[in-house]
Amino acid sequence: MEPKLFSPLELGDLTLPNRIVMAPLTRNRALPDGDVPHALNATYYAQRAGAGLIISEGTQISPEGKGYIQTPGMYSDAQVAGWKAVTAAVHGAGGRIFAQLWHVGRISHVSLLPDGQAPVAPSPITADSQTFTASGFADVSEPRALETAEIARVVADYRKAAENAKAAGFDGIEIHAANGYLLDQFLRDGTNKRDDAYGGSPENRTRFLAEVFEAVTGVFPAKRVGVRFSPFSGFNDIADSDPVATFSVAMARANDAGLGYVHLVEGQTGGPREFPANAIETLRSNFSGAYMANNGYDRQMAVDAVESGKADLVAFGSLFIANPDLVERLRLDAPLNAPDPQTFYGGDAAGYTDYPTLEEAA
Repeated sequence: MEPKLFSPLELGDLTLPNRIVMAPLTRNRALPDGDVPHALNATYYAQRAGAGLIISEGTQISPEGKGYIQTPGMYSDAQVAGWKAVTAAVHGAGGRIFAQLWHVGRISHVSLLPDGQAPVAPSPITADSQTFTASGFADVSEPRALETAEIARVVADYRKAAENAKAAGFDGIEIHAANGYLLDQFLRDGTNKRDDAYGGSPENRTRFLAEVFEAVTGVFPAKRVGVRFSPFSGFNDIADSDPVATFSVAMARANDAGLGYVHLVEGQTGGPREFPANAIETLRSNFSGAYMANNGYDRQMAVDAVESGKADLVAFGSLFIANPDLVERLRLDAPLNAPDPQTFYGGDAAGYTDYPTLEEAA
């Protein structure tokens, strides 16, 4: 009998043909002029349309939300037109694709932002982190705190980006609230030192997140919206004194909004699967939608997680970079191409659209 991993899943009115998800993967291959997706990106995503669901690379909601060179946006007409070609290619290949909406907050550099302005954050605390600029890797710039009155503007940027994603033909969206970026910075007490309605208690620190959920579920049906969290990751110099308490409230916010899924990085982003005993079960108890697991899964781990009910969906990252036909390879338990980290970020077709399928390799 075929493992449940390869069986369909209903996400609201959207049927995913299997439970294997292509995780959002920053590849820095948008056009440098205007951060516009183009034909090469359409080819790359269409090659991977066998995934039950593709989640696009992080896509900034505004010029202010950008943190790395050549990451695509979701705020200009040219970007929407570029994404239309991507979604058409994926749909033409039989796939489904969500856009991941992203604001990096303090993980940016003045050279990447309009008029050389400072990055924004919940509090003016500089991250011990680097970003990728036109001159190579650089320490992130000192941020300024968002004024209370400005938060509504950023929420509106999320809503507009969701509208643009809909116009571009995406099947849904994922809100990026992980890996030390803006929404994650608001969630964590290590980066959020505010004394207004958006700081202090977990209820206050999750308020911005809840407002974003309300905004985007006015554009897409709630079941076509997901959120990504990384409660136990220190990526981008992020920290919280009690992640289980903080993210239990964040999960409850996702539940109250009726979201289709929560996508959890289990442990350190791209690193060890380290988290307190029973922590994931505790977090999951606050959310009744689908649970998407991520971080270091291989075929057997994914099969076991779905069979046991520990996950409804499993997201794969680097394996999807190297294996456009990953679902078929996992189904057959076939050998996998090894990813080449040298070509992960920036460049051309090499290490992007030239990994062979099983059929091509044969």
